[in-house]
Amino acid sequence: MATTIIGIAGGSGSGKTSVTNKIMNNLEGHSVALIEQDYYYKDQSHLTFEQRLQTNYDHPFAFDNDLLIQNLKALQSGQSVEVPTYDYTNHTRSDKTIAFQPKDVIIVEGIFALENEELRNMMDVKIYVDTDADLRILRRLVRDTKERGRTMESVIDQYLTVVRPMHNQFIEPTKKFADIIIPEGGSNKVAIDIMTTKIQALVRKKD
Repeated sequence: MATTIIGIAGGSGSGKTSVTNKIMNNLEGHSVALIEQDYYYKDQSHLTFEQRLQTNYDHPFAFDNDLLIQNLKALQSGQSVEVPTYDYTNHTRSDKTIAFQPKDVIIVEGIFALENEELRNMMDVKIYVDTDADLRILRRLVRDTKERGRTMESVIDQYLTVVRPMHNQFIEPTKKFADIIIPEGGSNKVAIDIMTTKIQALVRKKD
């Protein structure tokens, strides 16, 4: 059976994860896998630790899309793959991998899920989660201070100097590639239900 590939993009804190989880929960009866684009941050083992600290993770160049595309093609052809993981402490790719098996539906979720043309062309459905900037920064502020032990000042500084300009330059423009735009993320039940119905129809068509 052919694999349906869904791309879900949007800015940091937009609610991509909530949308993804709700769509996955609504696809009962089908095998579904989630591949997070963050798994595919580039290997930086050839750089010094000081050089790795300069990496801009909010820029498209931070991602190994060639490997992501290679893995997706293998899954489409019925092969299992070993997906990389990232060591955020050492700022490079981890030795650990995650085994993925072919599924009916594969969701690729990440801020730059719609940025790469070859990756976009593999997708049956392209979704952009569109949430106002004030909500996105507040969600990021809560997450990074509570879950990552960062100070409020450091989160705000990173947002103003890196996250916001990168969003405006690289992420927001990918909205034009989306088949559907979901405002307000996971709270938009109607849009998620419509999207789920569309995906279910696509999967049945490929049976």
